[in-house]
Amino acid sequence: MSLQAPESRPPPDTTTAVHPVVHPVVHPAVHPETIPLTPELLISQLLRGGVLLSMSLVTCGMVMTFFRHPDYFSSPDALQRLTSPDSAPHRLPDVFEGVMAVRGQSFVMAGLLVMITVPVLRVALSLGIFRAQRDRTFAAITTGVLALLLLAFLLGGVE
Repeated sequence: MSLQAPESRPPPDTTTAVHPVVHPVVHPAVHPETIPLTPELLISQLLRGGVLLSMSLVTCGMVMTFFRHPDYFSSPDALQRLTSPDSAPHRLPDVFEGVMAVRGQSFVMAGLLVMITVPVLRVALSLGIFRAQRDRTFAAITTGVLALLLLAFLLGGVE
């Protein structure tokens, strides 16, 4: 129990305003917090960006193809030519050449190539993260996985 006298507060000043002045409570400024780039966030951004890019390329390619060739909607023969295996570009230089010439099928193929490449880029990003963290065990395992993936791409062929 305290023996001190209770503090007395001065009466509110009512001479300057009819309504009492309410002072707002000062809160710290609300700023969106910057989220640190964690390995998981980097990987998720890579995967999300790759899927969006792939989907965009495929969609643009389909729109361009059907816009330039509306007969694909009505003619079964024309649609058969479009979906035949010989009509799509099969080699990487053909895809790049077709993209530069703004051919819809080449855009679709480029989108599919991006979709195939994204998991390989994810493994490469993981390797960089493990090396930055100086985790030699996982870096060695990831190096082996990346080497096998690249070897499969180099040795694999489409006939």
